[in-house]
Amino acid sequence: MKLARSLFLAIPALLMAGASRAADAPVVVTSVKPIHSLVSAIMEGVGTPELIVDGAASPHTYNLKPSNARILQDAKVIFWVGPGLEAFLEKPLESLGANASIAELENAPGLVKLKFREGGAFEPHDDGDEAEAGHDHDKHVGGDHDHDHGEFDTHLWLDPMNAKAMAEEITTTLVAADPANALTYQANAKALDDKLDALNAEISGIVAPVKDKPFIVFHDAYQYFEHRYAVRVAGSITVSPETIPGAERVSEIHKKVADLGATCVFAEPQFEPRLVDVVIEGTKAKAGVLDPEAATLKAGPDLYFTLMRGIANSMKDCLSRES
Repeated sequence: MKLARSLFLAIPALLMAGASRAADAPVVVTSVKPIHSLVSAIMEGVGTPELIVDGAASPHTYNLKPSNARILQDAKVIFWVGPGLEAFLEKPLESLGANASIAELENAPGLVKLKFREGGAFEPHDDGDEAEAGHDHDKHVGGDHDHDHGEFDTHLWLDPMNAKAMAEEITTTLVAADPANALTYQANAKALDDKLDALNAEISGIVAPVKDKPFIVFHDAYQYFEHRYAVRVAGSITVSPETIPGAERVSEIHKKVADLGATCVFAEPQFEPRLVDVVIEGTKAKAGVLDPEAATLKAGPDLYFTLMRGIANSMKDCLSRES
């Protein structure tokens, strides 16, 4: 009877202790799913970060919602790649994120950055249509920043070694903002670092049999994957997914696909798969799907690994098919 009474009295205390721990977790906000995944892994056991661009949305076309504005106002720490990717966040962060530590992960030490490809099989990056869509990247040069935005491809996470560099910056930022949980962040970061090394080796093995086979992607988002694993991207249908290519461009890519012989053309879940059908019509090419921004995946600490394995396996499956 005494034991039962003791347990009964202990339950409220345990619930209050759990609530206290939850209240102690800092409010951390992340911009896109791949970054959210890395932050989630490092925060495991402390708290869960908020995510702005959720579901099948893309940072290329996203509009900030009132609910997003509220969590930015409450944030203690905010992680984003930078204005080259999440242009919709640049102005709101200046006001809504005024009380938060903001980590612009495109500036993480040790990142490999690759310039946008232009001309030939890859469209010129700064064209009139793109500027009209609100993505004239040259406008970020100078101004209030001491570095150039838009000069490099911002899909930085598609190289696990870049993910390692970003994870280190994430850990440093979290430890500075929340020193009470520093040991947990650092232990989680070490485990994540080891997992990223293992993932890198795994993906190398997956794509090795097909890395010399050329393929076309919907938009030029895969340079980091390409350079890490030496796969052969032969061109993109469009350089920016919010800019729909004209008939001349589609005809040019159709001819390139035909000239290459049997290959693959990869669509993306959010953007115009019909264009891929037009491009491969009458050729030996097959259609596949790549998801560089994890549009179809559930957010969480495992998402990054599912994303990267998914890209590798999609490439292998499509490029291995008999024409």
